[in-house]
Amino acid sequence: MRVLAAAAAGVCCLAIVAAAQAANVTAGILKVRLGGDQVETRIVIDMNRSATGKIASDGAQDRRLVLNLNGASVEGPLQGAGLGLVKNWVVDQGAAGARLRVDLAADVVVKRRFLLPPADGIGNYRYVIDLAAKVPPTRTMVAAGARMTSAALPVVPVTAPPLSLKKVIVIDAGHGGKDPGAKGATGAEKDVTLAAARALKTRLEKTGRYKVVMTRDSDVYVAHDIRVKIARRADADLFISLHADSGTDSSLRGASVYTLADRASGRSAKFVNKDDWFMRAGSHGDNGVSTILLDLTQRMTRNRSATFAEVLLSRIDDHQQLLRRSHREAGLAVLLAPDVPAVLLEMGFITNPADEATLRDAGSRSRLMGGVADAIDDYFGQQTRLASR
Repeated sequence: MRVLAAAAAGVCCLAIVAAAQAANVTAGILKVRLGGDQVETRIVIDMNRSATGKIASDGAQDRRLVLNLNGASVEGPLQGAGLGLVKNWVVDQGAAGARLRVDLAADVVVKRRFLLPPADGIGNYRYVIDLAAKVPPTRTMVAAGARMTSAALPVVPVTAPPLSLKKVIVIDAGHGGKDPGAKGATGAEKDVTLAAARALKTRLEKTGRYKVVMTRDSDVYVAHDIRVKIARRADADLFISLHADSGTDSSLRGASVYTLADRASGRSAKFVNKDDWFMRAGSHGDNGVSTILLDLTQRMTRNRSATFAEVLLSRIDDHQQLLRRSHREAGLAVLLAPDVPAVLLEMGFITNPADEATLRDAGSRSRLMGGVADAIDDYFGQQTRLASR
């Protein structure tokens, strides 16, 4: 078993290098299988290519195990009921790749993790995670424990909320408080952005598909770096910053979307900490591994941001005129999270009478935010598949 674990560690390191050399080739998650009992439980993730797994959370604090599979993707979330030490699980798409989240039935240790290539008649790769109970029940209890339930295990409060397939959307109402933003004929940008953010929040929550987090829900000032940190703490799947443009020519009008410019990626480093999974990958002295994984994460995040920007523009075009060059790149501070797809939407020019009227009219504003909500639906898709064991 020690030889197998050592070989597995070598395979994982090779997979990191492979991911760096072939960043555009992603592994598809096929299914997740469970086996074992309340003493030891095995999780097997079937994939059509190899991928690198990194533990983001080992469940010690809140009985929530999180594994990031860099270089892997999943078409629509997978989810399933538990077995043994697993209560339930979800695989969805994170910023750096597929993400496995597991609610645990007891305190566990991750005994080993390894990647198995196709062999012995099995045509796909398998990423294996072996869990063991910290305070295991006796084998006799388990054998008799088809009658035994998780209620018989040591009781420790679970602080993590139940797993959910809801995507986390962070809505950022630009400016606020001491920062009024641009001035229109009848008021300040900060009021328009807050009204739009509230309208979008209402629209998204009505679908029941999203958890919405606001960076501000009143006329207060929130620093740019705090807005980014809110998105990262929320483990956001998407960040949308709402603004109203301005210009010296009052005839200039139209909406546009900004995503992070490649040249600004280096500034994202200030939001990276030692507990991020891509930094912990280099905890054994190989900082090059962390650098590779951070670069891959940022690249994937920029690509997803750009994809959403194009979907967003296509959806709001029916509700608001667009600038001729409507998708732009910039080093804006609120777009700097290395692992959260983010856009800044300029909803129109507050210095243009027609655009300002659209943004200040509740009905027009609601229709525009409806287009944003439709774009979010399009981006994430509607498909939810239950995986078979």
